[in-house]
Amino acid sequence: MSEHIHKRHNKSLLLYHCVFPIKYRRSVLSEPIEKSLIEVCKGIQERYEIHFVEVGADENHVHFLIQSVPKFSVETIVRTIKSVTAKELFRLHPEVKSQLWGGNFWTSGYYVNTVGQYANEDVIQKYIQNQGEEKSTYKQLHKNQLSLFE
Repeated sequence: MSEHIHKRHNKSLLLYHCVFPIKYRRSVLSEPIEKSLIEVCKGIQERYEIHFVEVGADENHVHFLIQSVPKFSVETIVRTIKSVTAKELFRLHPEVKSQLWGGNFWTSGYYVNTVGQYANEDVIQKYIQNQGEEKSTYKQLHKNQLSLFE
């Protein structure tokens, strides 16, 4: 279970389940791209107060279980993750850009839900892990414990 983040004037436990479809629902997530995605996410985690609790992929979309702080809106979190990951994945894997004409890695849309409204963190993690179970295409790309301490 994730822990509360303690700041000078607040304490929070904000978890979001985000799903980002790849542009045109293309299946471009090869193993090297998945590894790069995790490294880019680790870089985001170091620069921003955005913590990746779990990352998983299912053919043409990526699930993120994210913990952050109240100063970041959901839109800011999504925009940061989408823009940084797209830019870095295109830089590290230029061959992907030719499969995604138009210069975008992600679709403009996304799904987000707060963890706790419909289920607790464990249920959401199991849901993410069971994505694609029928087709057995789900791969857990990353799982980590909270590391945002001041």
